[in-house]
Amino acid sequence: MVSNRLVTAIFAAAVISIPTARAHAEADAETLVNALNAVFGKHPGVRAAHTHGICVKGNFVPSTEAPSLTKAPHFNSKTPVGVIGRFSMGGGDPDAPNGQKDNVRGIAMHFDLGKGNNTDLLLISAPVFVAKDPDQFLKLLTAVATKDKDKIGAYFKENPNSTRQAEFLNARPVPASYGTVDYWGVHAFTFTNADGKKQNFKYKALPVGGEVGISDDEAKKKDPDFYRPELKDRLAKGPVQYTLTAILGEDGDPLDDPTALWPEDKRKSVNLGTISITDFEDPKTCDEAIFDPTNVVDGVEGPANDTIFPMRSQAYAVSFSRRQAPQQ
Repeated sequence: MVSNRLVTAIFAAAVISIPTARAHAEADAETLVNALNAVFGKHPGVRAAHTHGICVKGNFVPSTEAPSLTKAPHFNSKTPVGVIGRFSMGGGDPDAPNGQKDNVRGIAMHFDLGKGNNTDLLLISAPVFVAKDPDQFLKLLTAVATKDKDKIGAYFKENPNSTRQAEFLNARPVPASYGTVDYWGVHAFTFTNADGKKQNFKYKALPVGGEVGISDDEAKKKDPDFYRPELKDRLAKGPVQYTLTAILGEDGDPLDDPTALWPEDKRKSVNLGTISITDFEDPKTCDEAIFDPTNVVDGVEGPANDTIFPMRSQAYAVSFSRRQAPQQ
């Protein structure tokens, strides 16, 4: 059975979607955002994906180990770095229920570097994406758009890497809070330190209080938007904190495929610092700019051959321009 939950899970980390009727067309930002609107409906003035979200603020304090890996300023700061963040549910439904197991949670962040400059970090609650490149993602979404079980089944049989995200999410409890779930960067980055040494890595943020989940039955009894009051109560007791880490890559680890799972239990992780979410922020603050995964600074490089990576930035720009346009 093809459920709405399956469709949402497929769109979970996405900012792109099904193209309008163009046979054999390659994926591009404009048509992909059009198609995302076609799946979840047009919702003027809001994001095309990760639509349901909460704007927050806080700070980042780098660890003493971080400068050995990178010369990036936010990892070398002697004072806390301001953070504007946004928790969200995947997909383009502005009312996406918080209890949905097979939908990713996300956190996107601007790190304030001063003088109007910032760098961004986007993480989701799964270590993998659903497609290795835009064209594969296009094929997946085109199949799902048909709502034809046979066509969808045939796609997954031919493209088993597209099943990894949903399998990962379904094997775990529903997160009890935005503050009690692990978050990953699905792309491989490269650090460069002051001595010019390079290191491939992936980001992971771990909640300081540990992961906490709830059962499927508990989730069904919750209000669809229970994360917001839960976060309010949690913040009243103190900051929501995460240890940001770098999972260090080794020779042979794929750097161009966001569906590929690195074996974390066999990889060294380095503490990069502590993210502290301290309060809610005006939603306009999150909406006035783009959280762009390609917005990196000297000392951090994005993946050179991961074609999903630049497409996300392009699609975010399309979505941003549309939500800024005067509403009819």
